[in-house]
Amino acid sequence: MINIYDDINRLEATMRKTNEFKTLEEAIVLVKDDEEARTLFTNFRDVQMKLQEKQMAGEEILEDEYQHAQKVAQLAQQNPKILTMLEAEMAVSGMLQEVNRVLTKPIQAMYDNL
Repeated sequence: MINIYDDINRLEATMRKTNEFKTLEEAIVLVKDDEEARTLFTNFRDVQMKLQEKQMAGEEILEDEYQHAQKVAQLAQQNPKILTMLEAEMAVSGMLQEVNRVLTKPIQAMYDNL
């Protein structure tokens, strides 16, 4: 019997060994160990989450909320440690998108033959 979860767990272990993952891991540690960077990032993440929650609830995002979010994001991205972390996160995200594309290829192929 095939157990796909064994393969997924192996893939997860392999992902942890990639340069992209290790770079992100190191960048997160640098942000975590820098109080200013950690505070900036935490504030940035909190503002993003609040806006996402409003959107998901169907609530309108007010202009002042949007401007505040932009300022917080700009401040966070001006910090070199946060910027490095966000770039590393994008690299990991790209890798995960490619994994998803490969995993869904057989499903897409079935639909392509309709």
